[in-house]
Amino acid sequence: MSTLTRIESEALTVEVSALGAEMQSLTTRDGRAWLWNGDAAFWSGRSPVLFPIVGKAPDDTLSIGGKPYPMKQHGFARRSTFALSASGTGFCRHELTADAETRAVYPFDFRLALEHRLDGHRLSVTATVRNEGADPMPYGIGFHPAFRWPLPGGEGKPHVVVLDNGAEPPLSRLHDGLLAADHLPSPFQAGRLELEHDLFDADAMIFPDGAGNGLTYGPPDGPSLTFRFENLPNLALWQRPGAPFLCIEPWHGMAAHAGGTAELTERPFTVALAPGESAAYGFSVELPA
Repeated sequence: MSTLTRIESEALTVEVSALGAEMQSLTTRDGRAWLWNGDAAFWSGRSPVLFPIVGKAPDDTLSIGGKPYPMKQHGFARRSTFALSASGTGFCRHELTADAETRAVYPFDFRLALEHRLDGHRLSVTATVRNEGADPMPYGIGFHPAFRWPLPGGEGKPHVVVLDNGAEPPLSRLHDGLLAADHLPSPFQAGRLELEHDLFDADAMIFPDGAGNGLTYGPPDGPSLTFRFENLPNLALWQRPGAPFLCIEPWHGMAAHAGGTAELTERPFTVALAPGESAAYGFSVELPA
């Protein structure tokens, strides 16, 4: 059993596992649980971080500088044990650094820090990536938190996702786990998407561009969650069809193109950090008072 770190505010309690630095629970003081519980009958994840890739590579193999490396979907960070580097009543920070095992599949010296911080009814999660090597370091990064559907107090009510920017971003789909080339019409109307389970019969709904930096999720006349995203231009929505959760996934990076190259630097929205550089990515979610 992986070590859990518990943090609290006057309104919220969060537990974070050392395995993957993954949030395991998010509860309000009244005892209501807002995060998916990880029931393996549907999906055992809860809130994994995706690094050094988002999505799949062709045949689960990356090419880096023309050399092949095995890499499973969403990378290795979610299955790696992080070290707790700092904690207090309302925050904790976990870090993962390169070692012989990671260099065998990703030949870079990196430091990945995950911080969970509470402020009243708001949870903020920040990932900081640092290139500690001598060469430019390509990667993708993303968050994959799953929230209950229906939300507590929203039972029996339709749920919607409403984009702050009111946009109608084009939809992309996956083909055998890889990003299909064509864009489909947006399912949003003036920034509003009415959620139905059959929307996910064809896997995740991916919005490479235009979804903006924030959204609201929940029933229009019930408790809702308000999200803000930092340095995360891509958005995905996903569930196992019929499962009682919705993943709201902000990313910087996506799966390789179907029929395209396995080269890491050619994946959509891949980041490249110069030696000694760092970059931060994050999301926050405000829970009902």
